[in-house]
Amino acid sequence: MVIRRFDMKVYLIQHAKAASQEQDPSRALTEEGRRDMAKVIDFVRRLQLSVDCIQHSGKKRAEQTAELLAGVVRASATTAREGLGPNDDVAAIESELNSAEQDTMIVGHMPFLGRLASLLLGGWESSQTVAFRNGGIVCLERNEESRWQIDWVVIPQILG
Repeated sequence: MVIRRFDMKVYLIQHAKAASQEQDPSRALTEEGRRDMAKVIDFVRRLQLSVDCIQHSGKKRAEQTAELLAGVVRASATTAREGLGPNDDVAAIESELNSAEQDTMIVGHMPFLGRLASLLLGGWESSQTVAFRNGGIVCLERNEESRWQIDWVVIPQILG
């Protein structure tokens, strides 16, 4: 019999605002995106979060967002990984999260994050359960019935 940790959390973060492809082909964060993340980081600092790993897609905007968060979140590693791109399949990540024992932070993109949250929360990836915003964090928690629920959400716009 497998005993699973039921209060496991996953933090889903849409990268902060990035330059357009025309402005910057690498799509680095804009100054506005960095300012928005500074607000979110001030909020996160007070929570004293600890995760096993901060994962990101490897795209510059996600990597930069993950690096900013790594400054205030205790994590054993910050790493790029396959399968977190905007249009990647969410099923493999859902399966990993459903069997995970350690809190995880994923910095990614839309529509991937929206589909992943919908699949975890409602079992249907196209249900558009959560409205993500650039630089926002959605914290999901696995409950005693091994179901995911929204624990909290923060977006830069509500932080002043």
